[in-house]
Amino acid sequence: MDRPGHKIFPYLLRGLEISRPNGVWATEIPCIPRRKCFVHLAVVLDWFSRRVLTWKLLVAMEASICVEALEEVLATHGKPEIFNIDPLRCVLKSVHGTCT
Repeated sequence: MDRPGHKIFPYLLRGLEISRPNGVWATEIPCIPRRKCFVHLAVVLDWFSRRVLTWKLLVAMEASICVEALEEVLATHGKPEIFNIDPLRCVLKSVHGTCT
């Protein structure tokens, strides 16, 4: 969704050949609606293998749990060449009471 005054950055991974594990990781933190609240699933994925490297279920959006997941995946799998980070659209929307 475009918003006036917000800078739009180019997607730098478009067309990039990902040919091996640990080339590109991505993080996703989708909202999972529940009856009275949302939970968040923090996931780190390897784009080459499409493997979930680690995940954490967050009842409250706490940075410490996300940092814990990142430290865990780095200790287990080493460091990727590129780490593509989700802009956390869903988390921002949930703060304002909606999550789609």
